Amino acid sequence: MSDTGGWRPPRDCDDYWSEWKHCKSLRNHFHNYYTHGKAPECQEWKRDYMTCRDWEKTKSELLKETLQQSERTRLEGKRNNSPVWTLRKNPPPDWYLPLDDRKPRQ
Repeated sequence: MSDTGGWRPPRDCDDYWSEWKHCKSLRNHFHNYYTHGKAPECQEWKRDYMTCRDWEKTKSELLKETLQQSERTRLEGKRNNSPVWTLRKNPPPDWYLPLDDRKPRQ
């Protein structure tokens, strides 16, 4: 056993389990299939849960690195998704005017 210096996993082990249960749910499968056209990949949540539980038992440096790398990969995946809408810097110049249904839309 190595000294981990008080290190804790990025999430509580039960959080990984909850994420896995949510990922496997029928509602989430339906949502992912509708949104992305395929079922979600849930194995990483279960693998991280098992790794976290093993780390709690052994405090292994290898398991620690595995969990950290998994979280880094997950964060990189979130950063790679670009937003659907372009964000405005300022509101439209006539934002305060009442809406006029007869006005042609641009």
